[in-house]
Amino acid sequence: MKNLDFEWLTDEFMLYCRSTQLREKTMSSYEQTLHLFGRWLSDELKIYTVDKITENVIRKYIDDLMVRGKYTFYVNDLSKSKNCPDRRRDYRKPVSVTTINNYIRNIRVFFNWMEREYIIRKNPMKRIRQLKYNRQAKVFLSDEDLKKLLSKFDKSYFTEHRDYVMVMLMLDSGMRLGECSTVLVTDLELGRKRINLRAEETKGRKDRTVYFSPKTEIVLRRWLQFKDRYVESDYLFPVKEHGGSIGVGNFESNFKKYILRAGLNEAYTPHCLRNNFAKRCLMNGMDIFTLSKILGHSSVEVTEQAYLDLTDDDISKQYHRASPMNNF
Repeated sequence: MKNLDFEWLTDEFMLYCRSTQLREKTMSSYEQTLHLFGRWLSDELKIYTVDKITENVIRKYIDDLMVRGKYTFYVNDLSKSKNCPDRRRDYRKPVSVTTINNYIRNIRVFFNWMEREYIIRKNPMKRIRQLKYNRQAKVFLSDEDLKKLLSKFDKSYFTEHRDYVMVMLMLDSGMRLGECSTVLVTDLELGRKRINLRAEETKGRKDRTVYFSPKTEIVLRRWLQFKDRYVESDYLFPVKEHGGSIGVGNFESNFKKYILRAGLNEAYTPHCLRNNFAKRCLMNGMDIFTLSKILGHSSVEVTEQAYLDLTDDDISKQYHRASPMNNF
């Protein structure tokens, strides 16, 4: 008879995920979700095996997530003591619909795997649907805000010069931060104004090419001369002290500092640069198929869902640009 212990099967599932070469970030998300769910099952319902988990149990868990609030439940007591939840400003505030939907998605993957492996006969996730939510339009940086941001970098410092060039490049190419931070100098083709992103560094695990303008080419050439004076590294955007690639978290912290320095909305994140690239390309007439290929999306539908946040002003500008009578 198969071992139905929840913790044991979670470990087996993680071994399966590693064997399929899932990204560390994805595996970390799965593992955290399952450990939280496992502890809730044991603490709240005294359930320790997967055969006892029914559709009703999962619905109770989803309801508990909505009622309980943020940081009120932890994988273990050590995690709770280290994070000091009651000191957080958002303690007990509602868990976002996006977060709960991520949990639902991760638990579904786990049960689907058990169903395929004939570990369970009945999949309790079959009729569980994600929560409905009103999608928020993506944050858009105006020309004025971009000028404010770019003016706040002190390029005499290695760190700020590097971060300035990264901001310029992400805004001009649509790269994700994780992709930009791991670009090698050999990936760069200055003459052809493009960067060849390696499959192991892209979200979709496929080679992809992104492009940049002559203005960004000038910025990149200056950066390469500056970088080579201070550090020997194969990475285009290294850390000065050891020559390794800059970490995503490190850049995000720096970016927040620049945003505050410029007096801009704290909601702006590095990913806003990719959002801005996409919207500006659409507003300037790029077809959505080309944009989808550059962004590395799996389909045009993904691009449409993610980036068609057009305001009335945007639509007005597009109309006047395409007006039949204006172009008659």
